Amino acid sequence: MAANKPLTGDSSIADWLADPAGNAILTEMLAQGGQTPEVFKPVRRLAIKRLVKMSRGAFTQEMLDDLVRRVAAGDVPADSPSVAAAATPDETDESTVKLREWTERIDAGRFTGQTVIVTGAGSGIGRATASRIAREGGRVVAVDVSQERLDDFVAEHEDADVVALTADITDDAGVARIVEAAGDTIDGLANIAGIMDDMTPVGEVSDAVWQRVFRVNVDGTMKLMRAVIPMMLAQGGGSIVNTASEAALRGSAAGVAYTASKHAVAGLTKSSAFIYGPSGIRVNAVAPGPTITNIEASFGSPLAAGRIQTAMAVMPDPVEADALAASITFLLSDDGVNINGVILASDGGWSAA
Repeated sequence: MAANKPLTGDSSIADWLADPAGNAILTEMLAQGGQTPEVFKPVRRLAIKRLVKMSRGAFTQEMLDDLVRRVAAGDVPADSPSVAAAATPDETDESTVKLREWTERIDAGRFTGQTVIVTGAGSGIGRATASRIAREGGRVVAVDVSQERLDDFVAEHEDADVVALTADITDDAGVARIVEAAGDTIDGLANIAGIMDDMTPVGEVSDAVWQRVFRVNVDGTMKLMRAVIPMMLAQGGGSIVNTASEAALRGSAAGVAYTASKHAVAGLTKSSAFIYGPSGIRVNAVAPGPTITNIEASFGSPLAAGRIQTAMAVMPDPVEADALAASITFLLSDDGVNINGVILASDGGWSAA
């Protein structure tokens, strides 16, 4: 059981919380930032070392090393209530059972010789997708609205073939610059940039929220598709992957603006797949479930908050963006050769609930 095994960076967060000493140390660390162990609930099954990457500087390797050193030495707060209260975990409890951990497996050369445009490449799912394509040999046109995030991405992939471009996908001039940066061939387009709404229902949504969400999620997606299609037709094929959402599959995952926008993305995907499939262009979409990204949901409606939060009770634990990048790059690559017009639910089974 977790309490009988030495805690390391490879131990799950659940194991740390189940261990009296580990629980006390983590509780003390979180309290310094005004938080409680409840904040770890969505990621409790992950190895604690994963927090170093996920937190992007808030939890450093040095902090993790110090936690491991302290727990090994028994250096815990003597009066911590968690030391006395921590219970032996029930090994049949799904929150404590050790599950097999997915590890990204790079398919070297899968995108060699291909140029792929990735929007939203500075963070979250876009960054993970651009990174995977680059590490698998592709030339990536990495697009984002933040130069700072792009600079950081380029620095992490200094040996890769990356063209970083700050551009607004809702702006025709920005779209033209993206296509120009890609050059003579565009083998793939990953439309990942997007924004969330404020969770308001149709009776409360403002024009400003509706228009902003549709401008980015629908207009931006359409504009880039429209821009790359002529080149893909001329070269005899290509692959486009759009980002839908659980909100494209159900009505209980977001506000009306976001939900309608993602249903529109599904329509863009299916219509384009039907029209251009015979020309060698595959168009698919991935519908992510809960994912750890920098896009945060805020509730602007008490009515919607009550309804949606109740529906989300069956939502699976969120995953890191790398897991979504695996689905997206599969559809983008030649491995998805016989898949066209699909809205792939990459959601940990949420859509089956």
